[in-house]
Amino acid sequence: MATATPPPSPPPPPPPADFWTVLSESQRILKAHSRHFLALSVLFLLPLSFCVAAYPTLHRLLLSSFSSFSDPYHAQALLRCFPLLNQPLEHHQSSVDASSVLVSVGYTCFLTLLSICATCSITYSVVQGFYGRPVKLPSAIKSIGTSFFPLLATLICTQAITSSIVIGSGILGFLILKGAELAIGHEISYSSPYFLGLAATIAVALVLMLAYLQVQWDLVNVVVVAELSYGFAPLRRSAYLVKGMRGVALSLTLFFGVLSGFVVCIGTLSTSESVIDGNEWRRWYFVAQIVSTSSCLTVLMQLSLAATVVLYMYCKALHGELAMEIAEEFAREYVSLPFDDEKVLCRARLIDS
Repeated sequence: MATATPPPSPPPPPPPADFWTVLSESQRILKAHSRHFLALSVLFLLPLSFCVAAYPTLHRLLLSSFSSFSDPYHAQALLRCFPLLNQPLEHHQSSVDASSVLVSVGYTCFLTLLSICATCSITYSVVQGFYGRPVKLPSAIKSIGTSFFPLLATLICTQAITSSIVIGSGILGFLILKGAELAIGHEISYSSPYFLGLAATIAVALVLMLAYLQVQWDLVNVVVVAELSYGFAPLRRSAYLVKGMRGVALSLTLFFGVLSGFVVCIGTLSTSESVIDGNEWRRWYFVAQIVSTSSCLTVLMQLSLAATVVLYMYCKALHGELAMEIAEEFAREYVSLPFDDEKVLCRARLIDS
């Protein structure tokens, strides 16, 4: 009588989904479709990085051109060439202020546009690659039309909440200060240790609150693109998914935030010593500094977007959602992704159990 063959032993448990695991998985996804992500980076991330890297110099050039109104020689030359400029100084000052505001608003809108386009296309591509679907440039560009306005609406919601918290903290500090002045019977000086202590306490509490919200909302953009939701719903969804992975989310936020800030600071300090004479773009070291800063920022932002998607997948696996989706997608026992030699479905099931 033949004996029944015993069931195969389960595979060994995979390593835990920590900070380095998320980074390594992100790098594998980017390498598997390197030309695709390079094209998206050149289209959206590189112009965004260039604007961030070159903004200090462009801002100083703009201020330098505005300050020429106060130079008597330039002012007389302008008046001779343009008689319409022979108007009161207050008019010139208001024109300069209006121009500065318009340039700042236009710059912010342009950066927001590039950022949303990059987030839509790269997030969509990483999600497609994770599930083993074809990753094509036209589809990634087309996803911008689907996710642009949902991302914009969600961004407005997050900024509204953040602004309300900041304004509320300021109002709370003002009320505490006035209450203390009424209690002691005299005005508290801004240089007194009591006022400085109150300001420091409110500032620390505000920073901690904003950091907590940043971790809670770390997956918002991926939720909007992958699940086609918008508004406040992605905020609640992200807060639910990130439970159990807040440490990894905080590590990723600090890692990319500190590195990006360091690169921007180094680039700003390196270009701030140059003389504003209109010939900055002819100096090879100045151009090299802008190019190197833009390239580093592009790589960091690309890896950050991919890491956020990978973290989203691990969070779904932790909550028992990823294994079901992969099983429905492929309808077979094990799935080997094109960018990973390990059995991701097995890993998701083990995390779920």
